[in-house]
Amino acid sequence: MKTSRRNFLKTAAAGVAAIGLSDISSIASNLSSTIKLPEPAREGQSVMGLACEPLKTVRIGLIGLGMRGMEGVERLLNVEGVEIVAVCDIVPDRVAQAKKIVTEKGRKEPAGYSAGEDDWMKLCERDDVDLVYSCTPWSLHTPSAVYAMNHGKHAAIEVPGATTLEECWELVNTAEKTQRHCMMLENCCYDFFELATLNMARQGVFGDIMHAEGAYIHDLRWLKFDKTNGYWDMWRLQYSKWKNGNLYPTHGLGPVAQIMDINRGDRMEYLTSMSTNQVGMSLYAIEKFGPDSPEARQRYTLGDMNTTLIRTFGGKTIMIQHDTTSPRPYSRIHLLSGTKGVARKWPSQKIALEPTAHQWLKQDAYDALMKEYEHPLSRQIGEKAREVGGHGGMDFIMDYRLIYSLRNGLPLDQDVYDAATWSSIVPLSEISVGNRSNSVSVPDFTRSAWETAKPWGIVTVG
Repeated sequence: MKTSRRNFLKTAAAGVAAIGLSDISSIASNLSSTIKLPEPAREGQSVMGLACEPLKTVRIGLIGLGMRGMEGVERLLNVEGVEIVAVCDIVPDRVAQAKKIVTEKGRKEPAGYSAGEDDWMKLCERDDVDLVYSCTPWSLHTPSAVYAMNHGKHAAIEVPGATTLEECWELVNTAEKTQRHCMMLENCCYDFFELATLNMARQGVFGDIMHAEGAYIHDLRWLKFDKTNGYWDMWRLQYSKWKNGNLYPTHGLGPVAQIMDINRGDRMEYLTSMSTNQVGMSLYAIEKFGPDSPEARQRYTLGDMNTTLIRTFGGKTIMIQHDTTSPRPYSRIHLLSGTKGVARKWPSQKIALEPTAHQWLKQDAYDALMKEYEHPLSRQIGEKAREVGGHGGMDFIMDYRLIYSLRNGLPLDQDVYDAATWSSIVPLSEISVGNRSNSVSVPDFTRSAWETAKPWGIVTVG
């Protein structure tokens, strides 16, 4: 056995030598080839750092009055300087409910649009709307934003901002052409722990952050199959039937991308993505509806867990996961790993720092650190945010900061380049999964503006 093994190793070594270093380099180059995709020509001027004319009152037209939209109506009425002038939904009862919410607050009744699937366009065409706030199904996010910007309105759209690369570029080109704001309502950048770790990162507490992790792990099987109180026309279920990748990356990606200066000093270079088999949806359908039901016989494509790895030009890495079909607790992970320490949010908030980074900080030390580095937004409006609500208050902070920026003529905290870059993970992950996890280049939606753009600072509302 020893002789055979020795001979095998000699033979293998001789074979490698025979191939030659140049041949090995050629083979390695072919194996590591990255899929690159075409990028369209620019149609306008860069909107990096765009500051538009201040608006004394931000007049809002809100499209989509489902779960997120109706909550948005209630939150926005608590933000200073807001007037809701129009609301739209394909379901007339929702429009009536939204109108009632507004008038019960002592405000003027907004105009209502519910005459058909395209009635939202009339809302965008109104002369008295400054901001179109869209909480529609995913397929309408880009169309509503593009139509709004082309009619001189700023646009704010729910996540993801786009589901195809064509849509990502359409958002960018339209914003640059019209010089209007387009913000993706990434409602996790303003959560309290995420804001605190941003403040710590900006002040060097973690050193140089080399790796970060985020996720959207949320068991949504019951909601995908809910025919009465779930998504309109069960639209989210359809994506599980014919897509396979990271379909909802932005909740986990947004906060770490801004902390790591993505699009403002660094940018994503390429990614690789891998999905497990699809099992969870089929098992759930069998157990809930029976093995012979249409739901159980349906073919589902979306893998239970998708893991996407991103490398930046600065040599840093980001891991983003997506799982909406496994029976496990909710998590967005939010992990930052730096040269001086680490922060982790889920399943419990923890921080470890040098020189004893092999242990989590004890509770009293952790509390003192969080108090010292509490973000100004948390101190200024955190109490009201918790009262108003919206994912524990972070949605209210998001809305408040958006309106504050528009009223004061400031650049938005998240711009169209963020919307396109973060959303591009959806189609790019699909491409990688469909090509045996080959790496895929991430387009430079900023067209090199990231090299000189300033990182997102520690912002305030006064």
